Amino acid sequence: MSGFISCDKDEKQTEIEQPSPEEEKVVKVLAIGNSFSEDALEGYLYELAEAADKTIVIGNLYIGGATLTTHWENASADNAAYQYRKIDREGRRTNERNIRIRTAIMDEEWDYIVLQQASSLSGRYVTYRPFLTDIAKYVEEHATNPNMALILHQVWAYAQHSTHNGFANYDNDQLTMYKAIVETVERAKDLANISFVVPTGTAIQNGRTSAIGDRFDRDGYHLDLGIGRYTAACVWFEALFDESVLGNSYRPTDVSPKEAEIAQNAAHRAMEKPNEISEMADYK
Repeated sequence: MSGFISCDKDEKQTEIEQPSPEEEKVVKVLAIGNSFSEDALEGYLYELAEAADKTIVIGNLYIGGATLTTHWENASADNAAYQYRKIDREGRRTNERNIRIRTAIMDEEWDYIVLQQASSLSGRYVTYRPFLTDIAKYVEEHATNPNMALILHQVWAYAQHSTHNGFANYDNDQLTMYKAIVETVERAKDLANISFVVPTGTAIQNGRTSAIGDRFDRDGYHLDLGIGRYTAACVWFEALFDESVLGNSYRPTDVSPKEAEIAQNAAHRAMEKPNEISEMADYK
């Protein structure tokens, strides 16, 4: 019996409209991180993408305070040690516990996989070796997308009023910490096949020069759930989609229109000058 399915004339003339390649594109990003990747990726990145008619899948392998050493030890021992937080293409959020790094890596054909050091160690180059290199190789070996690109996350300096113990690594000085993070991340990216750095730290530091001042945190080091996380999401939007965030229509309900404008500009200027502070004199 033939496998041909007949149809009448009207059916033959009916054309199914296919989505364009741009509409079909889904950007998939996975972080191997901690609470700082939670702040940057889980807050408002999905909503910014949705407002710009972009489709994104976001994953975060979470252990609070995890260092590169922790990640490498878990990878090499195949430890089921992570919360695997995921936002799917429809915006649905899930959280699976006791997950291995390789399980999450192989869950999707990730376009980008993000690596980062714990915040208190992010400005200390010695802590990146050899662990960044080792983790990067592990990720490349297990990634199912042959075109996967590695990202290094430049995190932010603590608030000047922070009481975090790790602040002592930088003489309890915000600018000292910021400069150390920028210089160290720029140097450390050569330890692995890093495609690019996302300058979240510079975006936050830019914002601190505006009228908002040093109020981007909620506890001295984690980002404020409104303006702080929104600023971080804005710089990630630009980095992943190679598109300006300026004028994006999405803003959280507890972020004012003026604050949203400041956040978007702080992020945009960070992408223009990722390794130096852009004074936001027009937003004093």
